[in-house]
Amino acid sequence: MSAHPAPVFSASNLDGARHGFFGRQGGVSTGIYATLNAGTGSSDDPDAVRENRARIAAALAVAPTHLIGVHQVHSPTAVFVEAPWTGERPQADALVTTTPGLALSVLTADCAPVLMIDQDAGVIAAAHAGWKGAIGGVLESTVALMREHGATTIRAAIGPCIHQRSYEVGPEFHARFIAQNADYDGFFVNGGGDKRHFDLPGFCAARLAGVGVSAVEIAPLDTYAEEVALFSHRRSVHRNETGYGRNCAAIAL
Repeated sequence: MSAHPAPVFSASNLDGARHGFFGRQGGVSTGIYATLNAGTGSSDDPDAVRENRARIAAALAVAPTHLIGVHQVHSPTAVFVEAPWTGERPQADALVTTTPGLALSVLTADCAPVLMIDQDAGVIAAAHAGWKGAIGGVLESTVALMREHGATTIRAAIGPCIHQRSYEVGPEFHARFIAQNADYDGFFVNGGGDKRHFDLPGFCAARLAGVGVSAVEIAPLDTYAEEVALFSHRRSVHRNETGYGRNCAAIAL
């Protein structure tokens, strides 16, 4: 096994937890998946994905079996984890633990990965927040589950995701947000014709603030624009590629 991959972003307000937002560099995958594809659901060589994930686990000083994820389905569901899964991963989009040595992880390729900690309470979380999960309440569910397990003062970091300049959407997308709350219009700017551009990390930060999490750090990295550093689903679609790699965000006590 080669040297540990370096995270493309680490958040200063997650001090007290081993963590990293890992991108494309430092793995063994090739082609469109080059090189640190962590996506178990991708069509990449499974052995390459296992090696990539083992490298990420090693970078966080945990065993490969202790890099824990869920079967992500763009839901508002958060689950509490105390040990590595013994069977199928649950369908969910966020994980919470108080167990040292478990690295909670989520996979993204434009969606927002959100890592959280209450250091004093010894509670951490990882959430996958695409637009559907974010408007559906995945971040609120995660915070609520952290509080059930003793968290009071939560800090969060929103990792590399698609940023507003790259996130063009149609009128039906905008209408869905406005139907929930007219104030959400503030997360859109006009694009060409009837198109708009959506601020996903800003929206996630606002949803966190709405449940009392105001200490939020946002990575300045746009997955779509940072081709060398990060995987992007939208970029792969625009290039008619047959698949795409997944970035991994993980946190451990």
